[in-house]
Amino acid sequence: MAQLNLAEGAGLIGLDAVEIEYSFFAGSEERPTIVLLHEGLGSVSLWRDFPEALAKSSGSPVFTYSRVGYGKSSPCDLPRPLSYMEDEAQEFLPGLLARLSARRLVLFGHSDGGSIAAVNAGAIPDPRLAGIILMAPHFFTEEICVTAITETNRLYAETALRERLARHHGANVDCAFRGWADTWLHPDFLNWDLTPFLPKIKVPTLLIQGEDDEYGTRAQVDTADRLIPAPTVLHMLPDCGHSPHKDQRERVLALASAFVAAL
Repeated sequence: MAQLNLAEGAGLIGLDAVEIEYSFFAGSEERPTIVLLHEGLGSVSLWRDFPEALAKSSGSPVFTYSRVGYGKSSPCDLPRPLSYMEDEAQEFLPGLLARLSARRLVLFGHSDGGSIAAVNAGAIPDPRLAGIILMAPHFFTEEICVTAITETNRLYAETALRERLARHHGANVDCAFRGWADTWLHPDFLNWDLTPFLPKIKVPTLLIQGEDDEYGTRAQVDTADRLIPAPTVLHMLPDCGHSPHKDQRERVLALASAFVAAL
């Protein structure tokens, strides 16, 4: 499979039968390439200028993409399977990473993206993977998360939330929202559990969560800290909700940059 020769900037890349929106910021070839994995309602544009700031702070190349059904990428089929995060981690992401011409990789996932990063690291042996950063990840379903998503679902139906999200997802807005909310609110999703992947993670792991995270408790990162056999570092950030890269931007940039430098 031919590798991608990415120029700095943004665009679309073809992968199998779909097109994937991406952005890329160059950095030192001596540093691992950081691959950003977005949250359940995220996209390339919803990272805003964080990828560029991370590239400057860390010195690493930074690659981010919108998953199928998000941003300007190809649409998805609904309903999504309840295993959509495991599927992304084990079936789609390995093919995408194989196309990147990087000697070493760091997966940096936020929320759903953190879950995907953890599954990929635990399930797919990739000698290039140097470490993972899991920011506000989910490994099992908690009542606090279901409650928060129920409220977000109401806002999508009754307020301008759909219009605001459409600025980033365009025609994919319902793929993005319904694929996320309907899965998390499905009764069977209460049994969702990614913890069996955690003991299989063999690379250094940075765990970051806000003390005021409205979508999950500290039990998520504490569980990862306990079960991952590789070296882990856990940071709980004060005055911080579910998006530490927004609420505590400079702290997250510093933590991520120091972690990558130590690799």
